[in-house]
Amino acid sequence: MLMTKERRPAIRTLRGWAIHVLQEAGAIHECEEHGWAKERADPHAREIAFDIAKQDPPFGLSADEAVAEIREVLASVGDTCPECLPGVG
Repeated sequence: MLMTKERRPAIRTLRGWAIHVLQEAGAIHECEEHGWAKERADPHAREIAFDIAKQDPPFGLSADEAVAEIREVLASVGDTCPECLPGVG
């Protein structure tokens, strides 16, 4: 029986990679209505994302550079959608 390893989707930018890792770890999710990324405020999920970045950084990047990109994306994401009415997002 032929076994294949699940392939991750092709990511075109470093920011896109970081967003994908954060979504995969459950640290961020999208606003269902507008698509903005929102932080889940889950410290366990954040640690999972940092572990993924350390253990499997994108080709050509060090683990430290990958972790820095995860931190940068997290710093740019809020816990509410900027387009939703207060209390909705």
